[in-house]
Amino acid sequence: MTTDVLAPPTAPQRLRASAVNGSPALLALVALIAIFALTAALQPGILSVPGLTLMLMSSVPLVLAAQAQMIMMAVGDIDLSVGYLVGLITVIAATLLRETPALAIAMIAGILAVYALLAWVVQRRGVPSIILTLGMSFVWLGIGLQIRPTPGGQTPDWLSALSTWRPTWFPAPLIFIAAATALGWWITRRSLAGARMRALGSQAATLEKTGASLVATRATAYVAAAALLVVSGLLLASQTWSGDINAAGEYTLMTIAAVILGGGTFSGGRALPIGTTLGAITLGLITVLLSLINLPSALQSAAQGVIVIAVLAGRMITERIAR
Repeated sequence: MTTDVLAPPTAPQRLRASAVNGSPALLALVALIAIFALTAALQPGILSVPGLTLMLMSSVPLVLAAQAQMIMMAVGDIDLSVGYLVGLITVIAATLLRETPALAIAMIAGILAVYALLAWVVQRRGVPSIILTLGMSFVWLGIGLQIRPTPGGQTPDWLSALSTWRPTWFPAPLIFIAAATALGWWITRRSLAGARMRALGSQAATLEKTGASLVATRATAYVAAAALLVVSGLLLASQTWSGDINAAGEYTLMTIAAVILGGGTFSGGRALPIGTTLGAITLGLITVLLSLINLPSALQSAAQGVIVIAVLAGRMITERIAR
């Protein structure tokens, strides 16, 4: 009898999932609290609504991009074009969205269509996603440089207003971060499409036996990820008020690290939106912390890497204990 991969898990399965999946997310939370405490000790001014707003603002587009990468990794793929695609969206927003919105919308729709095509190539032709997306990163780079060779332009007023909306009673970035996390959670954990995405990453053969289309499932994941990357780029443009193809160059590796830090795996089948968000915020706070201690910029990337490796090593130890 065929096992239905979409059936609700049994009680023992839920306990095992809690032991394995809960620990990494908890570890990401512990790392976040520790880094936040160090940052607050160095700069007590962040313990206020304006301080938290300034500190977390840059994490908003990163969280959305990390949720997109999480969806890709849930089906067992990796998107190496994240950084340049987000940068391209900032270019479109600052160059075309104000004067020719129809063209900007058409380009965004074209990007979503390209992602659906990439999913078809990966599923039907067996081309590794890492190769396709690496190639697409240069495509996005070339298009961005063609539209705007140098940083500049101006975003529409309605888009710029998003970054200036700052309620006095609550840090605005937390609202955007919570919304991004809820959206990633609904896509991957509550919807039928999300269940199929996770099944595709871990039990593709069994999923196919249920009658689900593997091509449609992968295409849904790719298009959902692309849509989140578009929103990430728009929010980044709203903060910079301009377009720059290199504005999010570090996002590719940072989103992968955020997913892994939050409990994800390279093998697919797992999607932890809350853990991914915690991982993304942690990486953002590491950058703030290293800036506060006046570490030379040449050493900041190295220090950030050491901290991430240390946290991931703690995750491996925790998972082995849980088993």
